[in-house]
Amino acid sequence: MKKQEAITLFHSMHPGFFEQEDILSLLEDWIFDEMMLRLDEFEPNRYEKELDASVTFGFYEGSRAELLKTVEQVDAGWVEFFGESDRVFCGYLNEKAVSFCIVEDMGTHKLNGQILKIGGPGCVGTLPEYRDRGIGLMMVKKATQILKDEGYNYSYIHYTHIAQWYAKLGYETILQWTKNGIQ
Repeated sequence: MKKQEAITLFHSMHPGFFEQEDILSLLEDWIFDEMMLRLDEFEPNRYEKELDASVTFGFYEGSRAELLKTVEQVDAGWVEFFGESDRVFCGYLNEKAVSFCIVEDMGTHKLNGQILKIGGPGCVGTLPEYRDRGIGLMMVKKATQILKDEGYNYSYIHYTHIAQWYAKLGYETILQWTKNGIQ
């Protein structure tokens, strides 16, 4: 994707983004990535991690209050983004949600005369004591496969500072930004 196309898509998906108070309050030198993956090119075998049989994955069906407690342990600022009707996909260890993401429908957007259906995992987090085990990335891989199975054209990662982590699944940075705008 050419940079101007990425910029046009970004503004279509996130109008007024750089005018938001929380974006304006970021530190000057913080750089974030926007990433995409064409789902017709998604290779699920690109990343494999042998996980213990006690690790499972699925959409969250428990108490909303419990989910929000888990989210708060990762990033208290994300709690507001978990709405009643959001689809939250989780990694479980012994049936306890230890990793989570919202499986988002980011809408349809026109790019180069094509209508693209875009979704993506958002607010991806793993409880600190369960990190570095592969649970979170396997969860994102499975959420990405769900989006592909549901007929999305692209999976989109918005507002990340860990591009190298998502790149393990084939996501590519389409643009970078700071609080002052797109670089």
